Amino acid sequence: MPEPQLEELVLFLARSLVDDPDRVEVSSTEPNESRVDIEVVVAPDDMGKIIGRQGRTIKAIRTVAKAASVKAGKRVSVEVPD
Repeated sequence: MPEPQLEELVLFLARSLVDDPDRVEVSSTEPNESRVDIEVVVAPDDMGKIIGRQGRTIKAIRTVAKAASVKAGKRVSVEVPD
């Protein structure tokens, strides 16, 4: 089962950044016991806000998620689909 704390953390961060927080959707999968893949879907108008200039915002979200995943002993990847 995917780590709900990581999913909630990414959801909180993403909702804090966008103009339309109700349209933020976060889903996670666990391809194996040591890895969690998290996907963040936002409204098309908020795509720039979640990615940031030169990808800085999404990199920061990934860094926070990776730091939180150390406690769970898992590797995490955070992606924003096109």
